[in-house]
Amino acid sequence: MIWLALASGLIGFAAIWFTKGATIPIADASYLSLAALAGIDSLIGGLRAGTEGKFRGNVFVSGFVVNTLLAAFLAYLGDRLGQNLALAAVVALGGRIFVNLSITRRQWLDHRADLSSTRRAAQLAAKSPQQYAGEPTMDGESRN
Repeated sequence: MIWLALASGLIGFAAIWFTKGATIPIADASYLSLAALAGIDSLIGGLRAGTEGKFRGNVFVSGFVVNTLLAAFLAYLGDRLGQNLALAAVVALGGRIFVNLSITRRQWLDHRADLSSTRRAAQLAAKSPQQYAGEPTMDGESRN
């Protein structure tokens, strides 16, 4: 199911690529940028859930939609109240993105380290006793 998060990211970036000539009214730019940041946060969270083996498609899709709409609504509400609520949302979402990326990176590096140690152990286990002949033992003597 991690393919859902990857496909969503690919579709989002394709949409940006094909609409790069389109203009967005200045009044709506802050809403759209905050909604996009919330969508990126959901994508990164989906990747993290996938690496942890906890990914569920329905949670991802509902979280993506709700987070995007909520972020845009917060920016709108902040504009109406005369407060910069969009800044608070940017700080919160940016922090979550960096935390999720750092956890995903650590899990990926740990997984690679486990694979290399397992591969090395399998190589050592595959050696026959004849291959060990002539190698020094722990006490420095030869195995002959």
